[in-house]
Amino acid sequence: MANWQQILALDAKYNAYRAPNNPPFRTLYIKRRSQLLRESASDPEKDQSARKDYIHTRARLLATKYGSPAFSDQGSIKSRSFSFGGRSISKSTIESMEPKMGEARKFHRRQRSSGSVKFNLDGPMKRIYDSIEVVPTKEAEASRAMGGDKTVSENYAFAGMHHIFDQHTDAVDGTLSVCQVIPPPATVICMLKGHTEAVSDFAWSLSNDIILSVSFDGTARLWNVASGECIRVIKDITGAELHSCLFHPLNNNMFVTGNSKCFVQIINLSTGKGYKGGSCKITGQALSLAFDPTGVNLWVGDDKGSLSAFKVDLAHGKLIRTRRVSVCEGHAVTSICARAWVSREAREPSLLVNCAINSLCLFRISSDGSLQLKKRFSIRQKFSRIRSTFCPLMSFRQGACVISGSEDMCVHFFDIGKEKKACVNKLLGHSAPVLDVCFNCDESLLASCDAQGMVIIWKREGKQGVL
Repeated sequence: MANWQQILALDAKYNAYRAPNNPPFRTLYIKRRSQLLRESASDPEKDQSARKDYIHTRARLLATKYGSPAFSDQGSIKSRSFSFGGRSISKSTIESMEPKMGEARKFHRRQRSSGSVKFNLDGPMKRIYDSIEVVPTKEAEASRAMGGDKTVSENYAFAGMHHIFDQHTDAVDGTLSVCQVIPPPATVICMLKGHTEAVSDFAWSLSNDIILSVSFDGTARLWNVASGECIRVIKDITGAELHSCLFHPLNNNMFVTGNSKCFVQIINLSTGKGYKGGSCKITGQALSLAFDPTGVNLWVGDDKGSLSAFKVDLAHGKLIRTRRVSVCEGHAVTSICARAWVSREAREPSLLVNCAINSLCLFRISSDGSLQLKKRFSIRQKFSRIRSTFCPLMSFRQGACVISGSEDMCVHFFDIGKEKKACVNKLLGHSAPVLDVCFNCDESLLASCDAQGMVIIWKREGKQGVL
């Protein structure tokens, strides 16, 4: 299963070069590839070693046609050289690419308790922007075309509400909704019912066919998106309320949960059991989780104001504690979002963190794993589990933007490059604290949800939606 996921991630990495003037085709291509690979992976007669050889062969073919994106990791395997496009690239370099090919940032927004939102079809497209290591230059025509010549404020001007979903009259009713936004009319496709208490978090799988959800009822549930059926129920081993969940970006057969008894655990999706050595205790309730794009580093935020960092042994599912950082002592860390790089001007790894002290904080991750505060933005947050995210196309523009919910019932947009008046836009329309925000892949649509269960889909000016 891990092999076909790596194959899909490889195709996604090169998808930016495939049909550059037709984004919908690129998305459909990845979806069809995902379907075919899943069907092939279910064949027990398939030789796993053949799939590994296929990954290397396809990597060479794609590099020949499109050139080779830059990768930072270097392999230690014996080298054998191949020639693509007039350049010599070693076998060790190709094999060193494999762990990074699954960089999914299913940092797709992590959904949180008391109301959360996520676009499901931005996965392959978002992986393109998050995983390619070549930072666009000021002269890059493709980058300018994607970002446009507008200011950050102009880029985040919205024409109004595309649709309002209000089927959740109680934001903690224990259900999830799967909705279609494009093409109109927007509709609720199905409701996922099974949790007996509030859903605290959920996540989409890499191939968008499975949803993982956790609840205060102490269970994690896996849902088949096509049928709306619950295909597995996994009880927390301590019987505690579950606060957070997250698929591993390289291997969706592995996911992480965090509970109210301060435990973080890695679980095998197929067996429903935890890995030996895959459970660790932190200083407080595990409210938020984030992987870096490589899937090697895991960050956990708790209700005591600390960030705990772990290394993940992908082969054995083990958690290795590396450090703990106090970012807002005594106040909850309710959201973490990670980026390998932010923009042309900010090329270092970064963490975006919501702290319940009326602050949205942007940290620079140093080479030794320590955090340095880079920016602090003012929002209203004292009691709610507010979430934030990086804007997906930020790296293709001059400057960069982040968005966050707030207890003042507004959606806030911040330009991280501005020293003063960093808030470049606010969206008004909610009548309760805005808990979560999420863009689709091309930033044409923005979803926001509030504590009363209302979800608003906002449409950007002059943009047609792409899923």
